[in-house]
Amino acid sequence: MLKIKDLKKNYGDFFLDCSLEVNRGQITGLIGQNGSGKSTTFKSILGLVYPNGGNITVFGKDYHYLTTKEKENIGVVLSDSGFSGYLRIKDIVPVLDNMYRTFDKSYFLEQVQKFQLPLNKQIKDFSTGMKAKLKVLVAISHDAKLLILDEPTAGLDVVARDELLEMLREFMEKDENRSILISSHISSDLESICDDLYMIHNGKIVFHEDTDVLLSDYGLLKVDEDQYHEIDKQYILRVKKEPFGYSCLTNQKQFYIENYPKITIEKGTIDEVITMMIRGLQK
Repeated sequence: MLKIKDLKKNYGDFFLDCSLEVNRGQITGLIGQNGSGKSTTFKSILGLVYPNGGNITVFGKDYHYLTTKEKENIGVVLSDSGFSGYLRIKDIVPVLDNMYRTFDKSYFLEQVQKFQLPLNKQIKDFSTGMKAKLKVLVAISHDAKLLILDEPTAGLDVVARDELLEMLREFMEKDENRSILISSHISSDLESICDDLYMIHNGKIVFHEDTDVLLSDYGLLKVDEDQYHEIDKQYILRVKKEPFGYSCLTNQKQFYIENYPKITIEKGTIDEVITMMIRGLQK
């Protein structure tokens, strides 16, 4: 559905060098700190910034050569863009109806009512959650096959985030050929919805794993000095010194459970993996 190979972009001291792939029928997450390169990657996919190198293919074609009709199959939410605050939803409906040949006006208005978005209120007076829901709703209301969502849940409370993520789940359930690339620094959002995760740090992809594998196989070993020197380190990915000894990130948690029953082993969460991959040292 989407493939990025050796994408390069320079901004002064910042250098992006990124490769990733979004498969048909899957939701792929891109996680990383603010300023790590997520938005630059998304804008490069959409042709909003010009890369210094690399290849981007969408629907099997170089993205430069997508037809207007093919571009209509992409739904987009960018963290720093949106509609004019002086427009109302009833103003943008005819715009969308003319912009997209596949715009589903009935579905759009049903969802507007479901999420209690006011038709006659200027968007500038919407809450943060209402604005976010509107942007995602626009992206999914024209039968898009690929969604590009940059931080769609940023600034939302727990309830608003859950409603938005449920909207995305329903979008995927309706058509097995759809795909989503979504970025967020809220790990719990991606943990609950993504099939696989890429982690970007300082412009480089430093980690890629299926979400199920991450949650089942990854773990943190909490060991003292003696235990650290005794354990088999062949499955240790990162090590971080702690007051009690060491935290060790592994992708073979079961190996250490079976062979070292006396050491403390905690389940690996996305937050912990992010922290260890960024702050931990290679063994």
